[in-house]
Amino acid sequence: MNSNAQQIKTNNLARDIEAFLQKALESVENEDIEPQKGVGRKKILPSLVLWSGVVVAVLRGFKSQLDVWRLVSWTGFWHHPQYRVSDQAVYNRLEAGGSDYLYDLFCRVRDGLKEKLAAYAQTQIAPFATGVYAIDGSTLDKVARHLPKLREVPDGDSRLLPGKLVGLFDIRLQQWVEMMYLSNPNQNDRTVALELAQNLPKGSLILADLGFFGFKWFDQLTDYNMWWVSRLRNKTTYEVIHTFYQDGDLFDGVVWLGKYRADRAAHAVRLVTFTIGRTHFRYITNVLDPQRLSLHEIAVLYARRWDIELAFKMIKRHLNLHILWSAKSEIILQQVWSVLIIAQILHAFQMEVAGLAQVDPFDVSLDLITRYVPRLVAEGKNPVQMIVEGGRDFGFIRPSRRIRPKTPPVNLRDIVPLPPDTVLVRKPRYAQRRCKPVVPVPATSPKGINWFPWLC
Repeated sequence: MNSNAQQIKTNNLARDIEAFLQKALESVENEDIEPQKGVGRKKILPSLVLWSGVVVAVLRGFKSQLDVWRLVSWTGFWHHPQYRVSDQAVYNRLEAGGSDYLYDLFCRVRDGLKEKLAAYAQTQIAPFATGVYAIDGSTLDKVARHLPKLREVPDGDSRLLPGKLVGLFDIRLQQWVEMMYLSNPNQNDRTVALELAQNLPKGSLILADLGFFGFKWFDQLTDYNMWWVSRLRNKTTYEVIHTFYQDGDLFDGVVWLGKYRADRAAHAVRLVTFTIGRTHFRYITNVLDPQRLSLHEIAVLYARRWDIELAFKMIKRHLNLHILWSAKSEIILQQVWSVLIIAQILHAFQMEVAGLAQVDPFDVSLDLITRYVPRLVAEGKNPVQMIVEGGRDFGFIRPSRRIRPKTPPVNLRDIVPLPPDTVLVRKPRYAQRRCKPVVPVPATSPKGINWFPWLC
């Protein structure tokens, strides 16, 4: 065996996905996590088997609670025996079981993969930052009308929208870091943005789209010693403090956000603008030093915000989160956590293959990995070695079609330095804009609030 093949065999972190899952599940709890209460018959189906069945059902592409029941009661899986329980018994256990177990499993999987993926981390992305993260939200798809309780619900009724997810995604490791579930699909993502970000390491860099644009939010991140990059919203007023470089509509300088006294940010920010073809680009950031983060690097970095869009697409389309098992919030949460657990492992698999094949992670097809790797593992094959050695011939490794940003050239020697005595902080005033009120929703998380506890 050549040295490369030997390396693939010994360093493979996801060669047997179900074995990895089995070890993680058993490390959470070896028996029921919920104590037996009161007098009554002992549970026939152990919690370990129930929750393992839920996660394995997602991994194998199953699409209903009924599939979970068949898995634990009829076909069996791993070393577990068949548990002859009714489908209604499984439904009842899922509804009453909460999501603590799967949340804990997600944390263990995430933390374990973080350590194993360190060798493949894309540390060249904004190397001055302790980490690079994208933040975004995505509304869950409408609940299917075949669910009995919803057959008579009219179109447009909010009961058909089960809520939304708002999460943080690690750009360097291609892993979910934190996630919140909002029961109200109309709730603004920005209402939970600070809660999501405040547990990140100091010096982290956050990429956010215009849905999170806000003077107060930008100031809070800066006060928390966080870096950030955003686009500039149209009609936002600003005053130029200093110009680093300007050539026509190509501009790089420091500005105050908010030209009028009624609405202005506390911290000065950097604005870069340029035109490519017919498209005009405008980005803002609190990284004020062009030597630390150039105009081109800002554009490339912001383009990586698309990573979280693809990550949401994976969990909703490739892992079937668009097909909800139930309209009940607890079961929705269980499905969400199970899907995220599998997504973490498959993202890690993509990163490992890319590292061993010495290609960009996006040159490795996540769609094909999701479709083929579980069945290759089930057949006792080594998919990592197969894809690294033959992936180019069969389309698993191919040039990514992602657009690479283009920017006008700027010679750093032409940059006019910022005078050392420049004032960069002022008293803020945040305009109170009227927003559509958020309708209160019942608590749905294990902690009794309508968002998940910190994934720390």
